[in-house]
Amino acid sequence: MFKLLFFIVLIILFSCSEELEKEKDVVWNQKKSTELNKNLSMEEEINIDLFLEEHKDWKIEKTGSGLRYWIYERGKGARATSSKTAEVELIVSLMDGKECYRTDADEVDVFEIDRADIESGIHEGIKFMSVGDRAKLIIPSHLAHGLVGDLDKVPPLSTLVVDIHLIGLGE
Repeated sequence: MFKLLFFIVLIILFSCSEELEKEKDVVWNQKKSTELNKNLSMEEEINIDLFLEEHKDWKIEKTGSGLRYWIYERGKGARATSSKTAEVELIVSLMDGKECYRTDADEVDVFEIDRADIESGIHEGIKFMSVGDRAKLIIPSHLAHGLVGDLDKVPPLSTLVVDIHLIGLGE
């Protein structure tokens, strides 16, 4: 039994080292980077489409950047614009439903639109909203945390599903 286990471990080690050597031989350049980004983007787009097949009742709009949004409850307040301070409640999840972040109960998150250090997809999406609106944002990874994730709760290359309620706007 020990000999069989030893033989299997040797095979695994040799096959892994062979793959590592092959990777070292790859010359990385801008063209390969562009191809990789294109392939990752296409794969993510397919995954978003599959996700939306499971949520056919969502009336999703798509922007040129790839952000998808649905304002499922309309408010009656002012429209969100750049440089305004937004007061929001957020629930940020992955497409598998795993919740990453949520605004604490009885609190709001506050940020300056187009100037705060949050996902660019949230900045883009909130500008379709008015005070009182509730929306779903589907934020592709390139508009969220990209290749590295947030090094905490959001894995690399993750599409985010954000449920957002615009509570107020300030100057």
